Amino acid sequence: MSKKSSPPKPATRARTTAVARFEFQHPTARDVCLAGNFNDWHPAASPMVAMPDGRWLKELALPPGRYEYRFVVDGVWTDDPAAAELVDNGFGGRNAVLNVSL
Repeated sequence: MSKKSSPPKPATRARTTAVARFEFQHPTARDVCLAGNFNDWHPAASPMVAMPDGRWLKELALPPGRYEYRFVVDGVWTDDPAAAELVDNGFGGRNAVLNVSL
């Protein structure tokens, strides 16, 4: 009599990224992008989505770490007024800081 083996269990993957949600309020902006050390400060790499109420949203899957970012509103680099932490960026502005953990 042979013993029936059970099918192999699917491999469980450890979660290695978290979803970071960025929001910015600017009802008259035509274009808002997100630039930071997560995209080599390239503003066109992370365009934000306009909502009908003047909010702009973007979600990114990021591995754990410390990230600095700024908004680019109609081509103008802009601070995040809702950021809990800001650091001088050496160019006369302040970068917002986001700490991502799992």
